[in-house]
Amino acid sequence: MDTGDEEQGTGRLARREQDILALERRGFAGPGVKERAIREELGLAPVRYYQLLNALLDDPRALAHDPVTVNRLRRVRETRRTER
Repeated sequence: MDTGDEEQGTGRLARREQDILALERRGFAGPGVKERAIREELGLAPVRYYQLLNALLDDPRALAHDPVTVNRLRRVRETRRTER
């Protein structure tokens, strides 16, 4: 059974983790479109999706897999943290 965890012994991202990063690379027009895609394509509640995404941003495997997306999202996260 695939739990979405690290692929056994490979050090690579699991399919669900790759799918989360792929969804983040896409542009979404309008409110609610991204949340609908999260539910329909990944079968996740948006809250859970953002929890998994936040954990991925701190994972060196995610940085190796998609450095442009991960670095962009890290900058956004840091900006939001400093605005609080």
